[in-house]
Amino acid sequence: MTPWGWLLIAGSFEIAWAIGLKYTDGWTRPGPSLATLALLAASMYCLAVAARSLPIGTAYAVWTGIGAAGTALLGMLLLGEPRTPLRLASLGLILLGVAGLKLAR
Repeated sequence: MTPWGWLLIAGSFEIAWAIGLKYTDGWTRPGPSLATLALLAASMYCLAVAARSLPIGTAYAVWTGIGAAGTALLGMLLLGEPRTPLRLASLGLILLGVAGLKLAR
């Protein structure tokens, strides 16, 4: 698998564990808490594999960008968070930044 593939998987796990935090209820629910920790570990592992070949600054920025944008989108779709034009435009800027980092490597 390519480093960018690992990074995409890492970002997907990043989204999953961030959403999982909502269901841990402050780490008081054992099942969701353990699942969230496992997703976090998987995300970090995939990021570390991607960072073997990619510059760490690029890998980390893309990873957090995927996580931030994906978590915000799922928050709007699944958790009823606001969908204001400014929020949507800001998410677009994050995605443009991630694409720019991919192209500028």
